[in-house]
Amino acid sequence: MTNLENKVVLITGATGALGSAAANVFDKASANLALTGREQAKLQEISTQLSKNHFINSCDLSSETECENLISKVIDYYGSIDILLNVAGGFAMGPKVHELRPDDFTHMFNTNFISTFNTCKSVIPQMIQQGAGRIINVSARAATEGKAKMAPYCISKSAVVTLTESLAAEHKQDDINVNCILPGTIDTQTNRKDMPNADYSTWVPTMDLANTMLFLSSNLANSINGALIPVYGKS
Repeated sequence: MTNLENKVVLITGATGALGSAAANVFDKASANLALTGREQAKLQEISTQLSKNHFINSCDLSSETECENLISKVIDYYGSIDILLNVAGGFAMGPKVHELRPDDFTHMFNTNFISTFNTCKSVIPQMIQQGAGRIINVSARAATEGKAKMAPYCISKSAVVTLTESLAAEHKQDDINVNCILPGTIDTQTNRKDMPNADYSTWVPTMDLANTMLFLSSNLANSINGALIPVYGKS
């Protein structure tokens, strides 16, 4: 097991299926966690399942001000942020492009891209100051190819990919590694409910994705920067 003792890890979207799996994996790696999501009560529920008390704070990551306040609170609590896991995001099918309303695009863009942009923008000055850091963003396989009735989702996840590459290029001399994972269909209760006739055995387990993020956060990945890592399972 990779040990991240004394490392401070901020996990966004911690109340979701992947975020809670990441919290479990990084807790077992002895990291100090800062967990954020939309609902404080759900964060508290996740926290009680972990081995020790961790920092929790609800936040709307699409708000730059709320995000900056969150980062300040985490730094005040722990003194640093060593690793940022940008797990927060969402998925929605929709109409064809010519039938889209501005709100359809804005919602998906805020959920998947602006949340990631705001956390990266807010945490990087601290990482520069401390002389090191790791950022792992979560995009999607859909970022690599447009799909019918999924344009806002695909475009927002593509933006996460480009942001990752830009940040990696900008901060490679600062010892800040920025990488991105591209999950295939994730095996979650929500996806099973939405696709009841699918073959779940081909989907990607949340723990596999969390363990990929753990690897990227460890010293084993010191030379990996700007990578886009497909984690498709058998899907």
